[in-house]
Amino acid sequence: MPLPRRERGPRLAGSRVAATSVPRATARSPRRAGRWAPPLSHAQRLTRRRHSSEQVPPEYDPPADFRSGKLLQERAGGDARDSRQALRAGMGSRHRICSQEEVVIPYASDNDSGSVDLQPSNLEDIKKDPSNIELTDADLSDIPTLPQESLSGSLESLTQEEPLKEASTERLIQSIQEVFNGELKGELEKLTFLRSLSTLSRTLSYDETTESFIHSHTAKIVHILNVLMQEEPPNSLLNPVRQEVFVTIADLSYQDVHLLFGSEDRTELFSFITKSVIALPSVRNLLQPQEVMPSEPYSSECLYRQTFQAFSEMLQSLVVKDPHLENLDTICKHMDPWLQSVKDHERERATASMAQVLKCLSRHLSLKPPLRFQRLGHLVALMALLCGDPLKEVAEEAAEGTHYLLHITLRLKYTTRKKKNHQSLRRALKKCQEFLDLYDIKQFYSCPFNIAQVFEVFLSSNELCQFVMTTLDGLKNLKHPCTQQSAGELLITLVKNAESRFEKVPEIMGVICSQLSVISQPSLREQIITTVSLFISRPKYTDTVLNHLLCHPIPYDRHLAELWRTLEVELPSTTWILWRLLRKLQKCHNVPTEEKMAYVAVAATDALYEVFVGNRFQAATFRLFPQLLMTLLIQVHHSIGLTMSDVAIPSSLCTEQEMSSEVTPLCFAMQAIKTLLLRTLCWQEFSIMEKHKGWTLLEGKDCHLQGVFLLANALLERNHLLAHKVMYLLVPLLNRGNDEHKLTSAGFFVELLRSPLARRLPSIYSTVRLIEWLHHGSYLFRILALRGLRNLTRHQEMREDIKSLLPCLLDSLCEPDEEIVLLAMQIILPLVGTMDFTTLAAMMRTLFSLFGDARPDVRHFAMVLFGASIRSVKYSDKKIIENQVLDSLVPLLLYSQDENVTIAEESKRVLTICAQFLKWKLPQEVYCKDPWYIKPAEAETICKFFGKKCMGKINILAQTLTYSKNTKLPIRRSAVLFVGLLSKHMDHCELMMKGTDWIENDLTDLLHDPEPSLRVIAAQALFQVQKVKAEPEPEQRVSWLRKLMGCLPT
Repeated sequence: MPLPRRERGPRLAGSRVAATSVPRATARSPRRAGRWAPPLSHAQRLTRRRHSSEQVPPEYDPPADFRSGKLLQERAGGDARDSRQALRAGMGSRHRICSQEEVVIPYASDNDSGSVDLQPSNLEDIKKDPSNIELTDADLSDIPTLPQESLSGSLESLTQEEPLKEASTERLIQSIQEVFNGELKGELEKLTFLRSLSTLSRTLSYDETTESFIHSHTAKIVHILNVLMQEEPPNSLLNPVRQEVFVTIADLSYQDVHLLFGSEDRTELFSFITKSVIALPSVRNLLQPQEVMPSEPYSSECLYRQTFQAFSEMLQSLVVKDPHLENLDTICKHMDPWLQSVKDHERERATASMAQVLKCLSRHLSLKPPLRFQRLGHLVALMALLCGDPLKEVAEEAAEGTHYLLHITLRLKYTTRKKKNHQSLRRALKKCQEFLDLYDIKQFYSCPFNIAQVFEVFLSSNELCQFVMTTLDGLKNLKHPCTQQSAGELLITLVKNAESRFEKVPEIMGVICSQLSVISQPSLREQIITTVSLFISRPKYTDTVLNHLLCHPIPYDRHLAELWRTLEVELPSTTWILWRLLRKLQKCHNVPTEEKMAYVAVAATDALYEVFVGNRFQAATFRLFPQLLMTLLIQVHHSIGLTMSDVAIPSSLCTEQEMSSEVTPLCFAMQAIKTLLLRTLCWQEFSIMEKHKGWTLLEGKDCHLQGVFLLANALLERNHLLAHKVMYLLVPLLNRGNDEHKLTSAGFFVELLRSPLARRLPSIYSTVRLIEWLHHGSYLFRILALRGLRNLTRHQEMREDIKSLLPCLLDSLCEPDEEIVLLAMQIILPLVGTMDFTTLAAMMRTLFSLFGDARPDVRHFAMVLFGASIRSVKYSDKKIIENQVLDSLVPLLLYSQDENVTIAEESKRVLTICAQFLKWKLPQEVYCKDPWYIKPAEAETICKFFGKKCMGKINILAQTLTYSKNTKLPIRRSAVLFVGLLSKHMDHCELMMKGTDWIENDLTDLLHDPEPSLRVIAAQALFQVQKVKAEPEPEQRVSWLRKLMGCLPT
């Protein structure tokens, strides 16, 4: 059953017909009251009016409004005004039923000149009369609000009552005092007490005794009313006690005695009263008992209508004189949960009551600062949501209330305006009128997002936040998808229109994030995410929104992950948002490495990953690729070896659920950088990293830079445009940040120096910076400097600047670290042709000493560089360098037998260079790939050639014998075999002069070598040497020796 229909004017309370022992004052003009009756105040006139009654003419026809005709007919037949007097008159006979004939006229009739209704003719005034919205300081009547009600005409037509006689007042006080000292028993006593109190309240304006009595016993009155209300059954309505309580409170309120505001007891009474009416069962359930037992003394339907009407009028009495709107604020607090109730009948009652309160307030609005109404945004949002309520009755009531709320808002904003905001208020009024011009006035209030457009221009930043918070609460209304949809539309409309006028954005984001897990409807989730997108796209709020979103547990749950992935932002804003998110991560890289990793760093990394997965920011990702790539690489370096226990997680995020050990800062960084490459179409680079285990290298503590080098080279090879962008980005950033930051940036930079574009860089950013790193105390920076110099030597024009570093580079050849030595050789190699002879000779001596180095790569590159050095010797310097070349022949010949194929081949190649230098033609047996001990004939040919060529120039036998102690078995074996074969082809006299004992001793020692093959070859060599020693000196050799020594005559 629908709620009782109200008259279009606010019904503050109906007059009551005396039917008890309580004496009623007879009516007389206030002018006859004498000197003790002061002139009637505004409140007194209202009270007098509400205690007057007359019959409604039969031809009276209610004005049209938003409600359907059928609904109006239903409500007109059972209005509370039709039964108020009948109920009171029938108290003497408990079997009489309410009369449907008598009607209580409210204090202001519907045809008052000052009333404004929701009829189209009245509502259209907002649109048709522009002057209503033109605001000037001098003329308040231009504000499009409901004008103040004129009381003079109405008072003349109402029956005036005389003040109570002093004796009657004393009797009333005495009867009330007796109740204070005793207790109320039975319905009649309760009603008598309440009516006595109500009647006594009429004397407050002119009787000091009454005033003193009421004010001194206010606490007792509140207590008794509390007791009366608690004695009433909560789920039924059996008597008019509730109604009389409401009327009594209203009567006292008109005399400025407020029983519902102030102390805790009064607040409790207000809350209990509200609940006692709103929480009643639905009308159908209330009427069922009477259908079963029709002999009840009161008509349930009539009693319900009267009670609800009295409650509504009680609320209105609280705002008739409310210049600071603090009473309205209190009413809103108590009605708030009922306006959002999930029960239709409760929501309908609350909405109807609130609409009447707003209507009454709009007619009696007399604002004075300071205004204490702090819930305007919340109330506007609630009414707007209720305008979209699925229950038609609720939507219509809310539409009426919203109409009056707009007028109240206009007056409120004018009252609180500041001079400096005068023009902004004028613009707001103009914008409001423009919105109203777009819509039909009837349809306007049925569209919540239209309401948001109009009210938004008047709401302050704090009120906007209230609006949003309330709207977000509406999204939780799972029972009514229609309300959810309205809330979503309101949210988006308000955020779009309000733009940058919000303040409590973090609180709004907190509510939004909490709602995501509750709402499952796809369209609503999309609306919420659109709201976040609108906030985050505003530069004013970008950091605020990001800060809030980054303060959630990671890895993000599916709801927040969906938010990051589906952000809908216009293209110009995507770069800004991605840049600000990136900056959050970059700032974390400037803190000392000894401290724990900032939680924001890990959260921002995970957020970037989610954004890349969503791919809504693809254009911005391409634009910011260099910054994103380098920042994530640095984050990888920072995260190596860390667990989540090494992250400074805020205490507010600590959860009882244990995080998996697989979740580490490094895994977030790695998945982000992989997704970045895929989303920027760097598929080939990704493949190279996988093929060469680049991801594993990046994750390693000692090989991270190797992974960086690999990625940089892959990018330069496959996508040189992106590589060049990265290089230009790194130029000014190489010396910024902490060690991890500098190392990763420098590692990527030095690899990009291979690009021809590096030639364009000023030397201060290339060679000068590399020279600084070359003398850096850190070993890694020295490595990076050498790699950079090596890459620069690829460019012919850059070599001249590097040439000055030759002394430092040559010193690096003696470093114990293999990588430094190799890099130094690689840098020197292209510079060999520019060296002077002294430097070249010194370098060759150093390289020669590295032929026997235990590090294979060092031996190999030493031979390569040695061969290049021989080729670069000028003709005039050949004689000087010849001995060095001769000394290198035996080592090169022996290393040609190395088990390392690369070294063996390089030895043969350099040996060929030496032969060319000496103008020798090597026998083809030198290039045989088989070991000498397998093919002794070829080995003997080689020995014979070198023994003959080196005779008298170098002690080839002694040099070979030194390699018999080499750590490598192939070299030792070749040297021993070479000694045995060489002894056969050496000059016998020379061998005898030097003796063979030292050779035999070394070979004898090798007979105990653990390697059997070496022992066999050593035994053969020893036998060969001993055989040569035992042979007699040939004649020709003796003659030749004597001639040589000059000892014998020729």
